[in-house]
Amino acid sequence: MVYPSIEVGKREYADFKAEVARCGRDPGHVKITQLVNIVAAASRTEAEDKWALIEKLPLEIDALSLLSEALNFDFATKGMDEAFTDEEMADISGLQAIRDRVVRASGNKNPTVRDFIHFSGRGRVHHPIVGGPQEVSDRLEQWLVEGACDGFVVAATHVPGAYEDFVRFVVPELQRRGLFRKEYEGTTLRDHLQLPVPRTGAWRITHAPNATT
Repeated sequence: MVYPSIEVGKREYADFKAEVARCGRDPGHVKITQLVNIVAAASRTEAEDKWALIEKLPLEIDALSLLSEALNFDFATKGMDEAFTDEEMADISGLQAIRDRVVRASGNKNPTVRDFIHFSGRGRVHHPIVGGPQEVSDRLEQWLVEGACDGFVVAATHVPGAYEDFVRFVVPELQRRGLFRKEYEGTTLRDHLQLPVPRTGAWRITHAPNATT
């Protein structure tokens, strides 16, 4: 998931878990992970300096390439301030949720290429968690403790180095707080997430007309 804030996360997390229960499944067996963009360093000051550099890296060509890939439309065929026609908008066959989000955010049913770049945010890092081990761990712990997610998908804000920084600076602090494993639980992802192995045909029981929970 990509919740824009912890407040939104808590609300949608609770709604989703309630829906899982209504469908006859154990909410604890359906994990929700939040995508996080982390810029970590030995100190907050170092991390902020690193983020200042990262912010300068994305170029318009990066956004255009990612938009072309996601929307299955060659953005290079149009000028930056050229509006999309109704026919072109209808012909977009990729991730139409991006197209629709740009239309809503821009308030224009025929946005320009520049509108797509600005309102889609493709190629840029959003809502980064920037800090040293303490600051980053505090934010992650808040999401877990306040019930906004069950875990995280850590995105690379830059390569190479982003994952190395996370492992080097953040993981030890999370382990110290008991929030990250020191040993694997088993040999499968199901083991690591501490999920039980369902009985064969369990889905039939859960979805039977007179099934009880």
